[in-house]
Amino acid sequence: MKKGTDNLVNQQVIGVWVRDPRIQKNDFWHAYIDYEICLHTNSVCFTKKISCVRRRYSEFVWLRQKLQANSMLMVRLPELPPKNPFFSLNNAQQISDRMKGLHKFLDQILQNPLLLSDSCLHLFLQSQLSVSKMEACAAGRTHYSVAQAIQCCGHRRFQFDEDLKKDLSMSCDSDSDSVFLECRDADPQMKDLATNKAESTASLDFVGTSQEETLSCSSDST
Repeated sequence: MKKGTDNLVNQQVIGVWVRDPRIQKNDFWHAYIDYEICLHTNSVCFTKKISCVRRRYSEFVWLRQKLQANSMLMVRLPELPPKNPFFSLNNAQQISDRMKGLHKFLDQILQNPLLLSDSCLHLFLQSQLSVSKMEACAAGRTHYSVAQAIQCCGHRRFQFDEDLKKDLSMSCDSDSDSVFLECRDADPQMKDLATNKAESTASLDFVGTSQEETLSCSSDST
């Protein structure tokens, strides 16, 4: 029995790619680069077998900090490519080197079975949530679960009535992350969603993925 289980584990594959760097602009003066993270797997550790999300360097830094804290220093984590104060969005070699370093980091992380149960890792790889919302979701402070956040990624945007009303009433805080991109496409249809009555407290409202960023006004660190 144990031999069969070991064979099953050995047959599980987790493939990750970091690619397609793109410049994203907050405003005329501020911009950053994010990268597409694609995951293909048959591992039982992942409920979603194929996914693609976009993340920026500062979100990788957040992930490493959370994994280190959650592992209680029992795991020696791989290093991220160092932060370069002279990093240029116009330097193709610097962008390529950083992208390779980010891929190496994730590849090594996914080879460690102890880290595969971390909710922050799953949300980072397979959800569109911002850093603040990933933290809240992983800590159980949202009406949606980690599994729901992941399942809805790449298909339809989900939002609970209570969260939606809160987001609509909140003003967007200014910072150097993606607030501008998240709030610029605000649509009147969001108000219609807010008035829909849910069948239960945990019922979901779905809107298109094009509104993913518009419903999130939380900010990430640079």
